[in-house]
Amino acid sequence: MKLQLIDWVIVLASLFICFIPALFFGKRAGKDTSEFFASGRSVPWWLAGLSMVATTFSSDTPNLVTDIVRRQGVAGNWCWWAFVLTGVATVFFYARLWRRSGVMTDLEFYELRYSGKAASVVRGFRSVYLGLFFNCVIMATVNLAACKIANLLFDLDPRATLLLVGVLNVVFAAHSGLWGVLVIDMIQFFIKMTAVIAAAYFAVKHVGGLDTLVSTLSEPRLSPDGKSTIHYLNILPDFTSNWDIAIAVFVMPIAVQWWAVWYPGAEPGGGSYIAQRMLASKSEKDSLGAVLFFNVAHYVLRPWPWILVGLCSLLVYPELADIQKAFPDMDPSLLGHDIAFPAMLKFLPTGFIGLMVGGLIAANSSTILTHLNWGASYLVHDFYRRFINTNANEKHYVFVGRCTTVGLFLCSAGTVFLLDSAKDAFDIILQIGAGTGLLYLLRWFWWRINAWCEVVAMVSSFAASIALLIAKKNGVSLSTHHALLVTIAFTTICWILTAYLGPQTDRKTLVEFYKKVRPFGPGWARIRREAGIPDAEAAASHENIPLALLGWVAGCTVIWSSLFTVGNFLYGRMSMAMVLLAVFAVSGLVLLRVIGVLWSNGGERKLA
Repeated sequence: MKLQLIDWVIVLASLFICFIPALFFGKRAGKDTSEFFASGRSVPWWLAGLSMVATTFSSDTPNLVTDIVRRQGVAGNWCWWAFVLTGVATVFFYARLWRRSGVMTDLEFYELRYSGKAASVVRGFRSVYLGLFFNCVIMATVNLAACKIANLLFDLDPRATLLLVGVLNVVFAAHSGLWGVLVIDMIQFFIKMTAVIAAAYFAVKHVGGLDTLVSTLSEPRLSPDGKSTIHYLNILPDFTSNWDIAIAVFVMPIAVQWWAVWYPGAEPGGGSYIAQRMLASKSEKDSLGAVLFFNVAHYVLRPWPWILVGLCSLLVYPELADIQKAFPDMDPSLLGHDIAFPAMLKFLPTGFIGLMVGGLIAANSSTILTHLNWGASYLVHDFYRRFINTNANEKHYVFVGRCTTVGLFLCSAGTVFLLDSAKDAFDIILQIGAGTGLLYLLRWFWWRINAWCEVVAMVSSFAASIALLIAKKNGVSLSTHHALLVTIAFTTICWILTAYLGPQTDRKTLVEFYKKVRPFGPGWARIRREAGIPDAEAAASHENIPLALLGWVAGCTVIWSSLFTVGNFLYGRMSMAMVLLAVFAVSGLVLLRVIGVLWSNGGERKLA
């Protein structure tokens, strides 16, 4: 792909618009770690929400969705659509609790909620495990996609790609802190959405329009690997002829995966950079609003342009060999179904090519910038400051944060060469985090969960994943969803036994945590009595559980119904689209009513 002068102008203009404003936040970010990692806890809901959406829209996301569509059809996206349940639960049950905790990072929560050496061990271990190792895998998937795109479109060597994106991202992440990340995210979101909508438009136009696309793919087709027949347009999987696929892509995600698996950006109960945005919000109301906006935009606004490009790629490149033939100079080691998305970009006209390149750079940067700042916050605030150098001044910790930012990118760049595709990395992350999700949901609502439960959950989940990997190497292989179930069952049994048999959290710590955060529900009844708080007073100050459940159901219905309304309009299935639109309208009214009641119940309360 060759860029004309107008394309280069558009690329440079998009970079200028995105990154130059962030330079003005360098001085503010350098004041202290609260500004560098939490934006002084003064972020409005709309900015925090936009940043969450932009962060999860990375350069590997269109590739991942295209990979899923080509292998499993549109219904395969339930592997991440199911996380709607997790995201909306965070809105109504956890966002305000996180904000009340007043911690700077979600790992600091451990020493607020638990007591003793175990609490410190969990905080220290997870700061390195998540901030360094896990974080580097995530960034490596994003940069792997960037390398594939750059190699396919511009014949650029992966090392050159990593150097270019590394310099850009590291400079701004280290200089401007979270404020700069938020501002860059906000601008980049609109550039990225414009670019992918343009890509979908020209892809559909190339195959003859929506009518041609829909009519061609309405009948079952053989998958690109030739192993199965797929109804590519179906939003729900085929439960009659492909039961195994239906279990893997729909039943497991809806029934188990959403609550049992920890995945960055969709953590049960909130966590990672989602928690970082909630903690940076200026009030409980802003925290709740940010997460709600994120979930609506994440699942409704973004998917269909990617899906349309993936469907069009099936007509243009039915097999991987067709991609290889169209791009003979491409590195063969990068060939996979995920590369079909950048392969479709060759049909963009002059001008839009520049917009897409700017959008791809923005997609890469929005995610990498967040992960650099988030990972550095763990390594500096929760490890270095907590365990190594506890008495330095704020300027020192900011300086260490900036150095850590550089080191994180270098580690993640090396990890790129260990991965094959975004989908493989996605499966690995789900497997390693299997079984820990329920713990992260219940630790806010059950006093008996202790720090050793967290330790046991992490160790048992990792051990089960390694055991299954060894078994696979020795010829004993389980399907992905069966392996997930085994890991979940083993991990859950281990940490529940630990909750009853392991050392308990100090009662003083539990009472102080309850008074500060005020978690609701019967799981804290014993601690509430020990804190001397009458049930009537607690009920008057707590959220209404039935109301929160109603908001959860309404929120999930709003998101799914609007997502599938758009899909059916695109398919030309107007009757179904109108039915779904009516469902969206009714559930939307219920959702607005619930939010209004919740926001009027102390939602404006600001915390230091």
